[in-house]
Amino acid sequence: MLNFYKLIEILVSLQSIVITSMLPVYIPLPFIYKSSNNFEMPITWQIPTIILLTLIFHKKVVFRAFSIYIILGIFILPVFHQGGSLGYLLTPNFGYLLGLYPLIKIIDNLNNRNKINVGNFLKNGFIAIGAMHLTGIFYNFIQIIFYSEYNLFLYNLGKYSLGKIGYHFLMLFPLLLVIKPIERVKRSK
Repeated sequence: MLNFYKLIEILVSLQSIVITSMLPVYIPLPFIYKSSNNFEMPITWQIPTIILLTLIFHKKVVFRAFSIYIILGIFILPVFHQGGSLGYLLTPNFGYLLGLYPLIKIIDNLNNRNKINVGNFLKNGFIAIGAMHLTGIFYNFIQIIFYSEYNLFLYNLGKYSLGKIGYHFLMLFPLLLVIKPIERVKRSK
């Protein structure tokens, strides 16, 4: 049975996940003379937000919130980065969404050890993002076999995994700024 505080944590987590799945990542390029050009990364803030939520809350809270997000995106609203509905299950993107479950589990290991430092965070972060991408690749591979579209596998691998994994690793570094405050708050409890 959920208590009131767990329900609030789930709702805050769900709201954060939905909002960040719709926000693209831009890097301003001020070094270009008299230009306001931006470099758009092909990712959203969703993965760093889920990592942050997992560091703050227990994995059960984030699992529940993310499961509600998946159900919401498949059956009710198009809240995923590139749409939603039952048809989204047939896209390679859905495999990477499923890959967030092992990501949450791996990042939660930092909470269980009560030893959140830069080295442990980066190590677990790289492993978690790698596990997420492996889940997405496996889901894509199953789709390719099921539909006998073998020529799409390398294209999807490049577009959805190899083209984004570097950016996902890069997104771990802004989270380093919040590790010490999170550890301090957790120690004060």
